Amino acid sequence: MAQLSERERSPNVQQRGFRVQAPLVDSVSCYCKVDAGLKTVAGARKFVPGSKICIQPDINPHAHKPKNSRKERTRIQPPLLPGLPDDLAIACLTRVPRAEHNKLRLVSKRFFRLLSSNYFYSLRKTLGMAEEWVYVFKRDRDGRISWHAFDPTYQIWQPLPPVPVDYENALGFGCAVLSGCHLYLFGGKDPLKGSMRRVVFYNARTNRWHKAPDMQRKRHFFGSCVMNNCLYVAGGECDGVHRTLRSVEVYDPNKRRWSFVTDMSTPMVPFIGVVYNGKWFLKGLGAHREVLSEAYTPESNTWVSITDGMIAGWRNPSLSMNGKLFALDCRDGCKIRVYEEDTNSWKKFIDSKVHLGSSPAMEAAALVNLNGKLCIIRNNMSISLVDVSSKDKKIESNPNLWENIAGKGHIKTLFTNLWSSISGRNGQKSHIVHCQVLQV
Repeated sequence: MAQLSERERSPNVQQRGFRVQAPLVDSVSCYCKVDAGLKTVAGARKFVPGSKICIQPDINPHAHKPKNSRKERTRIQPPLLPGLPDDLAIACLTRVPRAEHNKLRLVSKRFFRLLSSNYFYSLRKTLGMAEEWVYVFKRDRDGRISWHAFDPTYQIWQPLPPVPVDYENALGFGCAVLSGCHLYLFGGKDPLKGSMRRVVFYNARTNRWHKAPDMQRKRHFFGSCVMNNCLYVAGGECDGVHRTLRSVEVYDPNKRRWSFVTDMSTPMVPFIGVVYNGKWFLKGLGAHREVLSEAYTPESNTWVSITDGMIAGWRNPSLSMNGKLFALDCRDGCKIRVYEEDTNSWKKFIDSKVHLGSSPAMEAAALVNLNGKLCIIRNNMSISLVDVSSKDKKIESNPNLWENIAGKGHIKTLFTNLWSSISGRNGQKSHIVHCQVLQV
């Protein structure tokens, strides 16, 4: 834009009938007055060349600045930790134990947003700081469902938000983990409303429950598994004439959608299932209460009947870990078996040499993979860790092979178990229905 002539700069310009036109700028804001540490008057020459006087005094200089812009918030908000840049503060916070995260969320709004973000926990996982906790669902003698989280670092049980109302008294519902930190409850039977299609999930990063899309079919006492981070549900029962189901459906969390896949060969109510060698094995009861077993391959979307040695000696609970299939060989879980493909049979793997008794409280309810070790959870909430990757399987020469952790219920001695049996006090007050591991 050309410079104003001496005639146009004269104070009598308007009296002589000349009209002053304001120079064109790319905003209604006055760039002459943005000299508050952002731009200098000299820097404003590309907008108002050769002028040091504001020629748009009636225009609000803040008219075009967005409210609460990210740059403005960053400039005025306090640091996460006084005296440290935010990147170093985040590096420090990622190393805080998971048990303290609920307290950190109460420090400030910035702490709350940070410790509820996927970025923070993805960074913890990348740095190897993510922690695994054991989540247990129990049913008491009145049929009510409660759940508990065990922190292996501090070896204590941590508080959790209440179970959703629909699952406080539900029967035969499923439980699975997707994406490592989302725990899903799905299906089941309400004592009053009957079979359900409902699905909810708990986000361990935010410590909250959320609603998910319902299943396609109402069902309870079904089989479920996770393959390729997709949730599969098969068989079970529903209300109506044809109670036993053969339908199978899968949930993709990325698409947030349920869809049917190939049905099983026959209707079944599964009572045991495991993913092993890329296949989903199920064993259960048919419509006429006969024992059935099938295997599903997701790549080919096909089911085949299985009658080999694995199925014959397969017992619950079981776990596929490090390419091997493990199962318990006694009620208290102190003996472990492993399936050998070469001989198509189950073999003795390890014996703890310390047996806890056969009472319902001591019964092993679940096997899970916890920090690379086989974890045995019993109804009394006692936990044992077994290092199945160790080459030395002898307890006498490897005392660290089998480790007992005192949970909510401490491991009883043989004398205590015997006295409970004599006095008739070994009734099963509560029992575990599901057990999962979440990583945060």
